Amino acid sequence: MRVLIADDQKGVGAALSALVESCGHEVVGVAGSGLEAIQAYTRHRPDVVLMDFSMPRLSGATACRMILSKDPAAKIIIVTAAAPAAAEADTGAVAILSKPVELQELSAAISEAARRSSLPQPNDTNPSSTA
Repeated sequence: MRVLIADDQKGVGAALSALVESCGHEVVGVAGSGLEAIQAYTRHRPDVVLMDFSMPRLSGATACRMILSKDPAAKIIIVTAAAPAAAEADTGAVAILSKPVELQELSAAISEAARRSSLPQPNDTNPSSTA
């Protein structure tokens, strides 16, 4: 899996990068802001994005919604230290992980995101009904 990481704290971005690589995935970039994440997503088209919820200027939540508006098939996992659960749910993310992220939890979330991308969409599987 090709993974993009977005976190305004360089140390957290580096730690997440190391965790992603230890799970056997490729890190295509580490963005330091929501705006950089949007630009990097457009440039790299990763399979999964790990997005910090709280970032200055353009939050991860807003960046998540903006990426999904351009690519509804994007798989974004919110990573957060502390943020309101209702606001997180409104991002469209496929999963929400709490910092500090554990290796097994991260691996499972990336695998689940990959599984979701291979599932048929609900509208594709519903037969037409006649009335």
